[in-house]
Amino acid sequence: MKGYWIIFGSDVIDANAQQEYNRLWAPISERYGAKVRLLQPGVLVEALTSKRVLAVEFPSYEQAQACNIDPAYAEARLFALSAYKREMIIIEGDLA
Repeated sequence: MKGYWIIFGSDVIDANAQQEYNRLWAPISERYGAKVRLLQPGVLVEALTSKRVLAVEFPSYEQAQACNIDPAYAEARLFALSAYKREMIIIEGDLA
């Protein structure tokens, strides 16, 4: 089964940090076969601070977990957390 990171995020507050995250994320996502999808604003029906939802699809749940603990991603994550407030869950399934 596929694996997903579901990321609930605020608006970007540090564009430079977001750019650095994107630069670091590109080779990581390629290595793990990850595909990022920004979900439509309407999917977020109850939120206190989140403004957007991202779904990052991986070929398997195991790859989603492995990417999350990869040291290269740990470095990238620091920039993501500086760029905007976010919360993330990892799930298994097929969101189609």
